[in-house]
Amino acid sequence: MAKLFTLLLLLCYGAAAAAPRVITLAPNLTELAFAAGITPVAVSAYSDFPPAAAAIEQVANWQGINVERIISLKPDVVLAWREGNPQRQVDQLAAFGIKVVWLAPATIGEMIAAVRDLKIFSPHPQQADRQAAALQQQWDVLKKRYQHARKVSVFLQFGQRPLFTASRNTLQNEIVQLCGGENIFADSRVAWPQVSREQVLMRHPQAIVTGGDAAAVSAFWRPQLNAQVIVINDDWLSRPGPRILQAARALCSQLQP
Repeated sequence: MAKLFTLLLLLCYGAAAAAPRVITLAPNLTELAFAAGITPVAVSAYSDFPPAAAAIEQVANWQGINVERIISLKPDVVLAWREGNPQRQVDQLAAFGIKVVWLAPATIGEMIAAVRDLKIFSPHPQQADRQAAALQQQWDVLKKRYQHARKVSVFLQFGQRPLFTASRNTLQNEIVQLCGGENIFADSRVAWPQVSREQVLMRHPQAIVTGGDAAAVSAFWRPQLNAQVIVINDDWLSRPGPRILQAARALCSQLQP
């Protein structure tokens, strides 16, 4: 009888301690989840970091999300991205009683807070706290190191035909500012404006920051513009996740040699 009671206790404890089933609908959310100690049961396309993410089933891509498959996986929570996931389909998940958490970090502070806040869904909440503290320390070190950086006008280039850039309400603009850069489209009313070649040339940036190919970018702007082209790993630069700090280090070291 005593052995049976012990077995029942262990089963109950195991059920209570079972890790929440988490699904992420964007690559940056996958990176945030792993940073918090969460291994999702399903992810979006292009979720390739850390390497373990590449082996996980994909239930979302640029065309939308697989609502039926997500429901069948019975997640405890789905992490959705405001800027990338279709509201209507995510609302369908919520209508089926699935908990949805929308994440849209627009500052480094919000990105770090997201890692810390995700600990409530993590089987390793201490890891979330440690990672958040480590990211904050890295950010503080960079801010101190480059607090007196020389000013350089910068164009953040995403794509080429068409051209997109980032305004002040983005993590990308924040790391440009950190490194002494002055974003030539910081004053745009939208976060990710589409701009013309002529608009860029009129503002005469001294440097172009891109995740693309340096030779192709230089050729696109010459001879009208002979700016320094700084290439940053595209995943570091474009994803609002923990590796944005790696983009910051790479950018500062090239913009402020």
